[in-house]
Amino acid sequence: MTQAIYLNLPVRDLNAAVGFYEAIGCRKNPDFSSEDSAAMIWSDAIVFQLLTHDYFLSFSSKPIAPQTTNEVLIALSLGERDTVDQVCHAAVSAGGQTNLREPQDLGFMYVRTFQDLDGHVFEPMWMDPAGLPGGEAQRAG
Repeated sequence: MTQAIYLNLPVRDLNAAVGFYEAIGCRKNPDFSSEDSAAMIWSDAIVFQLLTHDYFLSFSSKPIAPQTTNEVLIALSLGERDTVDQVCHAAVSAGGQTNLREPQDLGFMYVRTFQDLDGHVFEPMWMDPAGLPGGEAQRAG
């Protein structure tokens, strides 16, 4: 089995969250979805498992963090620089917020931020390894 990451994210409104994640490019896997959860596939190795608050709490004795806190920043690697802007635009169109901080443009790397409907913060990013010291060797390897 290929190694993968499943990010379990608590959401207040499952249907609204599914619409948001579809808008930013995920597809729903009905085989791993129910009335309490939705498996939203970002890539072959990354799935956002959206869980209603009650269902999420059945897996954890800790309370769900309020939207005013931040526990993690989820960086998403994208193949094209323009796609970073497209994903952020889609996030805003679907009800999210973007530009939580100034975009970072380092030439070889471009990073922006957006927040989903439940306050989870994402950093879509593009990077050209050739722009790094030793980058051509990294790209060839």
